[in-house]
Amino acid sequence: MAIYSGEILSGSTSGKPIPVAATTTPGTVIHTAPSGTTGYDEVYLFCANVTGSTATLTLEWGGVSDPGDHLVKGYSIPANSPQYPVAVGQRINNGVTIRAFSGSASALNVSGWVNRKTA
Repeated sequence: MAIYSGEILSGSTSGKPIPVAATTTPGTVIHTAPSGTTGYDEVYLFCANVTGSTATLTLEWGGVSDPGDHLVKGYSIPANSPQYPVAVGQRINNGVTIRAFSGSASALNVSGWVNRKTA
């Protein structure tokens, strides 16, 4: 029987937003899936701009190749924004790591959760 559990992003401290400090690849670690292929993490990510200038977000999904590993590339987040959904239920497993970078260091905060399915 499958078991589902809500989990904090592995790059977060106690569920806090993750500041995107990286300005180039490889990006700031947002989340790493557990190893193995018998289960998966269903990922939900939101991004807010906490500065007075527009910033761009690139999400690296399991690698750093452009464009093959980019779920989001150069997505413009307006100044002083609320949280925008940037990943809504995409599934990862087998140790895949999600990273993020922005043209402006620490302008963007990523938050979210994963629904973890284990066999």
